[in-house]
Amino acid sequence: MSHDLNPETLELLETTIRNDIGAGDYDGARVIVARHGEVALDATLGWADRAGQREMREDSIFRVLSLTKAFTNALVYQALGEGRLALSTRVVDVIPEFFGPSRFRALRKDRVNLAHLLTHSSGMPATPEPLPTEELGNLAKTIEAICNLDVIHEPGSNLTYSPAVNHALMGEMLRRVYGADSFRDLAEKNLFGPLGLKDTRFGPLEEWQERIVPLKAYIPDSGWLSARDVEILNEVVDEEAEMPWVGSVSTAADVFAFAEMIRRKGESGGRQLIAPAVLDAATTLQTGDMTNDLYAMIARARGWEEPKGNFGLGFSLSGTGTHASFFGPFTSPRTHGNYGAGSTLFWIDPERDMTFVCLTAGVMDEGDNVLRFQKLSTIAASAAL
Repeated sequence: MSHDLNPETLELLETTIRNDIGAGDYDGARVIVARHGEVALDATLGWADRAGQREMREDSIFRVLSLTKAFTNALVYQALGEGRLALSTRVVDVIPEFFGPSRFRALRKDRVNLAHLLTHSSGMPATPEPLPTEELGNLAKTIEAICNLDVIHEPGSNLTYSPAVNHALMGEMLRRVYGADSFRDLAEKNLFGPLGLKDTRFGPLEEWQERIVPLKAYIPDSGWLSARDVEILNEVVDEEAEMPWVGSVSTAADVFAFAEMIRRKGESGGRQLIAPAVLDAATTLQTGDMTNDLYAMIARARGWEEPKGNFGLGFSLSGTGTHASFFGPFTSPRTHGNYGAGSTLFWIDPERDMTFVCLTAGVMDEGDNVLRFQKLSTIAASAAL
């Protein structure tokens, strides 16, 4: 089957990325564009480490930051399809100590359920660091710290993007319902292994160091994240780190293989890894007209129209409207995917049967990142004939 993508537009996409790199907006990129499963563009551009004059490689390994959440979400979808978890499963049903100190009992913390975690509407604080950053690689200690946090909103009442808390809780819920020794082992057994993702792991192997793209932040200290918040993850996301929200590493080829499994409704290599019924719900709008507090804040600071949250169950959705967005206004409304702060993104457009993966070196300011990926997503979508 032909991919039906305009080669001139794909050439423009590659040229645009080269020009961005040349202008110093970011350092390098791995980009893959495909339609009907047929790859039309697979480009390796710029630097993995500009300061060290190390060029980007086809097999470069990225710390993909919050794109990690897509892998944790997929493990949750498997547990849902197997009946190990339900959207109505409360966190306290699996992690009883989540209730925390007795003073929280009047605050409805016990109502937080899996659906709330997946839709970023748990009411938990949006802290990126329930522990000092240096300690976040220890999932058990992170969960212990989260259990001592209070809810700040009624569960289900608003959408506040959670950098860490929601997915840390989901990772521990998964570990417990499967009886796994570690979340990392569970991810390898249930997802990465079956998909054949040999360069994807929660925490990079020491032997991969020469292929790792270092996190280098080009963001102002006045932003919601500082350069240190990002760059310290070069040390924290190590071989032993278990961080279900931000702690995975991967290549463009592996992210593409994962995205293609999602495009094929959970099927890979003749094996159904995720139930189509679960993916159908996961890629359907679940958050109504709620705005995303974090990205509304970014929009207000820049004088932009405030965007709807547009979340399915874990997936970000394209939605409708002309507001600034990662997937741009010309992907179909149910286009779904995930992204990592200032650097990584993938999406699947189900109407066009199209997959886009872009992993970059050099972490941008998040507002600039939205504009960058909106531009690139628009060009990619415009290639569809």
